[in-house]
Amino acid sequence: MKAMIDRIEGTIAVLISCEDEAVRLNLPAVLLPPGTREGDIVSLSIERDTEATRAAKERVSGLIGKLSQRK
Repeated sequence: MKAMIDRIEGTIAVLISCEDEAVRLNLPAVLLPPGTREGDIVSLSIERDTEATRAAKERVSGLIGKLSQRK
């Protein structure tokens, strides 16, 4: 997804999707590449990390198991 930096308000950057101007994102400005300014176009990508999800579920399941054994 491509988005334009509409403005930076303090620590928050407001981005508008280039594909659909109704889609707006508020992100911490520290997540922007160094030197990014208002009016710049950035490319955004969000991916699902199935391996990290699986590991987190296993960790939580283990903790729940330990807690239920304490009873």
